[in-house]
Amino acid sequence: MFRQHALRSIAARRYATASSGPQARATVPNYDLFKQRLDKARATVLENKPLTLAQKILYAHLHDVSSMTSAPVPGETYLKLSPDRVAMQDASAQMAILQFMLSGMKQTAVPTSIHCDHLVEAYEGADKDVARSWQTSREIYEFLQAASQKYGIAFWKPGSGIIHQLVLENYAAPGTLMLGTDSHTPNAGGLGMLAIGVGGADAVDAMASIPWELKAPRVLGVRLSGSLHPWGSPKDVILALAGKLTVRGGTGYIVEYFGEGVESLSCTGMATICNMGAEVGATTSVFPYTPSMARYLRATQRAPIAAAADAQQTTYLSADKQVAQSPEKYYDEIVDIDLSSLEPGYNGPFTPDLYTPRSLMTDTVGREQWSDKVSAALIGSCTNSSYQDLSRAASLARQASERGLKVAEGTEFLVSPGSEQIRATMERDGIQQAFESIGAKVLANACGPCIGQWNRDENPVVKNRETNSIVSSFNRNFRARNDGNPNTMNFLTSPEMVLSAALSGRLSFNPLADTLTDSEGKEFKLQPPTGDELPKDGYAQGRDEYKPLLDHQPAMEIPIAPTSARLQTLEAFVPWNGQEFSNTRVLITVQGKCTTDHISAAGKWLKYKGHLENLSRNTLIGAANAAMDGQVNLVRNSVEGLEPAQGTIPDVALAYKNANVPWLVIADYNYGEGSAREHAAMQPRFLGCNMVVARSFARIHETNLKKQGVLPLVFARPDEDYFIFAKDPHELVVRTQGVRDINEHNPVVTLLVERIRDGNAIESYSVECRHTMSADQIGWFKAGSALNLIASQQGATASI
Repeated sequence: MFRQHALRSIAARRYATASSGPQARATVPNYDLFKQRLDKARATVLENKPLTLAQKILYAHLHDVSSMTSAPVPGETYLKLSPDRVAMQDASAQMAILQFMLSGMKQTAVPTSIHCDHLVEAYEGADKDVARSWQTSREIYEFLQAASQKYGIAFWKPGSGIIHQLVLENYAAPGTLMLGTDSHTPNAGGLGMLAIGVGGADAVDAMASIPWELKAPRVLGVRLSGSLHPWGSPKDVILALAGKLTVRGGTGYIVEYFGEGVESLSCTGMATICNMGAEVGATTSVFPYTPSMARYLRATQRAPIAAAADAQQTTYLSADKQVAQSPEKYYDEIVDIDLSSLEPGYNGPFTPDLYTPRSLMTDTVGREQWSDKVSAALIGSCTNSSYQDLSRAASLARQASERGLKVAEGTEFLVSPGSEQIRATMERDGIQQAFESIGAKVLANACGPCIGQWNRDENPVVKNRETNSIVSSFNRNFRARNDGNPNTMNFLTSPEMVLSAALSGRLSFNPLADTLTDSEGKEFKLQPPTGDELPKDGYAQGRDEYKPLLDHQPAMEIPIAPTSARLQTLEAFVPWNGQEFSNTRVLITVQGKCTTDHISAAGKWLKYKGHLENLSRNTLIGAANAAMDGQVNLVRNSVEGLEPAQGTIPDVALAYKNANVPWLVIADYNYGEGSAREHAAMQPRFLGCNMVVARSFARIHETNLKKQGVLPLVFARPDEDYFIFAKDPHELVVRTQGVRDINEHNPVVTLLVERIRDGNAIESYSVECRHTMSADQIGWFKAGSALNLIASQQGATASI
């Protein structure tokens, strides 16, 4: 990457636009402009073809329709888009800001916000945890606040809320396009917005008014019929869909919901569904504009947006009539879900697509020998922390409290409000008291345990690495993600099911059929939960200290101490030399699931998100080595005489880097699923990785690799050629054929592989691979990274 000071000379003349400054709330979208763009696209390259809602919003945001010569081909054509907004959380914002500092701009080109939600560790609860985060992360908060002031970014300090809840409450607007540096950005699809999770470098494109590139997605239609039964929740929709599609079934698709069942869902319920759509690999998810969205907009002080959107409901903010009449003709795939027959579900453990309906859960717990005892029950996260979620769960808590019942012995019950607005309303309306009456601890308005920010170290199940079960309303449950214990099994479910598990203390407990015992020894059944879509008395606004800082000061200095262990200005990655790759070693052949959590761990490592060198010490530490019986974070060194001969992945990668030995990663299916964190691409690049060759990639991670100058390839024969690299990969030396002449019209790159033993080549293989890079992305690769290319286009000097 680059040194901060070196790009001071980059002129802002390339970037003709600038945002109007930091915003507390979104303004009314320019629907007239969207219509003009869409009409032009319809009349030219789209040939007046009927469109789905997702297609309408995408094509209304085309950067330059006149530059297109033919209709976009899903899965092939790259679209150049102009997003309306950017949102970032504090862990990913650090690297994004370090990159944006290179643009030479005085402020962001589109409205942008930073939300401090990732660095607050759950421990003592609420305000104490926020105060402690200021002690441990003051340097980061002051850096982000100063950058926000300098560049005209709205800054939401720690304790104000979780990024996706705050976006939904303040910034989401139907029919607009937003990029967010977090994989669960699609949450805003519950308000009819196309909200897409990206890496920081993609966010910088939008912030610097550079067209953002996306491969034209296919559209998967989910037809909803009926309405949820009393124990059902919107969470059950996405749990069931994840079970149908798996973690990679949505890759390359936008998931668009339609059908008469849509009207029965609340706005925040639809947001829950869209949020967890990230777990099926979808580009994003979206709902058509409904009356519940209008109600939510008015309840959150955005009545002008509701009025404008009302006028667009049948034209721009829903699929064309022909699509509604004959959906099979226009959606690439259709999945049907009958809400009336949908059971409460549980997904897990260790993967968000292992679906078990409640009626089968009791038997499955016994058959799979899952730990029945629930050690912790957790409600909240960006997925399920709305007023409706919490009020329904609280109705169950009140039933228990009235009978003198508290959470089961040995079960910890934690609640994370999504925002200060939710917390204040929850307190005012007695919801918090209902939870506390049965033994809940209310945590800060932050991500907390959902992302591994959970100080559970003194709990015996973590201390002793015991097998245990937790039940949560979260969206992701990879091994060791929540508390660092690889034996903690996290089952994802609705807040209502979490509450029932907290009371019973058992995973096998079925509140639809089983009974609890009250304080007098009498058995009783929980009655179905009830709650309000929106608070009857409106939302309480909460404490003024948690309102956003909207203070644009272009002269503000951004503090980065040269000796900091947590922030580091960026150095340029070396550009490609124009030749084939040669003498490349296989660092590891990854076996099975390898998420961005495995590639760049969170938890205790979050503190280094702004310091690439220090963060690189966790590179791939969660990856299982196919050549060593699935052992984690252990590889053999392939260079004779280089130490260590066998060691951790970061140690061997660093040894290669210091010896100028390039290396690659061989990966399994859906490599890089999960979080949008671009560090999972930057860290391998920093340590000398030139290629990642996978059976398949998750969308965001593949793009992040391209942005950082790493060549992502997929096997032409994934079920055969992957296994060449699974046996003693440290003996393999790889060179390429096709990289020197790489272009967007010929996707073929061949790996010429030799197995070297005792200094002699004993076997050789020719492995055909494919790249998916556009002309622009090939430009990033040749320049060494996307930001290198931006710098060169601005006439930056070789001293960068």
